[in-house]
Amino acid sequence: MAEPIKTKVLVLGGGPGGYVAAIRAGQLGLDTTLVEVDRLGGTCLIRGCIPSKAIIYVAGQFEAMAKPRHGISLTMQPAINFAETVKWKETVVDKLNNGVATLLKRAKVRVVKGWGTFSDGKTCHVKTKDGEIAITAEHVILAAGSIPVELPFLPFGGNVISSTEALSLAEMPKRLVVVGAGYIGLELGIAFRKLGAEVTVVEALDRILPLYDAQLVEPVRKWLQKNGVTVHLGAKAKGLEDGNLVVETKDGETLKLAADKILVTVGRKPNTEGWGLENMAVDMDGRFVKVDDRCATSMKNVWAIGDLVGEPMLEHKAAKQGDMVAEIIAGQKRKFDPASIPAVCFTEPEIVSAGMLPTPETAKDNSIITATFPFAANGRALSMEAGDDGGFVRILARASDHRVLGIQAVGAHVSELSNEFSLALEMGAVLEDIAGTIHVHPTLGEAFHEAALRALGHAIHI
Repeated sequence: MAEPIKTKVLVLGGGPGGYVAAIRAGQLGLDTTLVEVDRLGGTCLIRGCIPSKAIIYVAGQFEAMAKPRHGISLTMQPAINFAETVKWKETVVDKLNNGVATLLKRAKVRVVKGWGTFSDGKTCHVKTKDGEIAITAEHVILAAGSIPVELPFLPFGGNVISSTEALSLAEMPKRLVVVGAGYIGLELGIAFRKLGAEVTVVEALDRILPLYDAQLVEPVRKWLQKNGVTVHLGAKAKGLEDGNLVVETKDGETLKLAADKILVTVGRKPNTEGWGLENMAVDMDGRFVKVDDRCATSMKNVWAIGDLVGEPMLEHKAAKQGDMVAEIIAGQKRKFDPASIPAVCFTEPEIVSAGMLPTPETAKDNSIITATFPFAANGRALSMEAGDDGGFVRILARASDHRVLGIQAVGAHVSELSNEFSLALEMGAVLEDIAGTIHVHPTLGEAFHEAALRALGHAIHI
């Protein structure tokens, strides 16, 4: 057994929340140890957000080349070598992985590579290539992240894959069936459709992207329809038969869908098994670790962040919680109370949502102002062929004082507006703040300005 380690802060899991917590703790002068069995960067950087956006980018480039327009055409159709695409994607991941390693080293964080298992709340035994190391800590930050949900009748393996395998395929599938029409399934399904695959989506609920309202999702639905993606709503996957996916439709009909790959994206669950959580005596909230507004668990000096502690399972939430916990351990007074946790779907077109979403009740509620501005009236959108997909920016505000409560957008490249939306909510902006801010022309952000003007009753360009 290797020499035991005593440390002030032990972080389990090198995902975004974990490495941010470790780096910040190191910056604050705390003796910090990070335990990670995988490559540094976690799900987002290695198997999720970053590699998927790289594939989505390539898919967009391929689609643009394949469709002659505006005087540009090719003498022959483009071809995709998906193995080369994956190889390029890995170079992006490698750069960020190396960047994380450099930042940890600069912050003087001790990194222990191996599988860690807690025997009690403050002791972790790590199996490394050089033997087992026992680590005891004064503070423990749990950042083990999440894993894909596996359906019992469609276990991962062979042609049944999760998003992890979809991002590292050796070749393009000709026929792809996606089970689950949430953001992960649709992001990847749309990308593979752009790359030439025949794509079918199976969703048990009666609509795609069920976390968002129908108006926000409509442009994505139209894109799927226009581009030949077959969508079965209210349909349930039942299992495999001779390599085909058996599906029961909402009308009781049984379909057998042929597929080269079946991508199961029915959600993610907290990674709570296999590393000794049951030995730590922390309270649970259903399947999640229960924490307060400081991310403190029921055990003194044991903290939990990110996907372990509940929805939304988003990198930027985990990173902010990790930063906060490190500062609390260093003696600062902090709590996690954001005005909003914005979310982005990198579908076609993209969707952004921050804060309150409209409901049938808010539509009837005179205390809520709702205003939209279409990208069809935005010069920048029209100049880059992004004004005809039904996209818009929408603002919800309190009628009594014009306090902005929610902001959404759907359209090309709207993900880049998400931070302005989040900032407005965090600073408690009112409609007059947005309307009174000069927005650069020509930009997509002008639509945000125009939506605020419209909410105030004096829109200029519509």
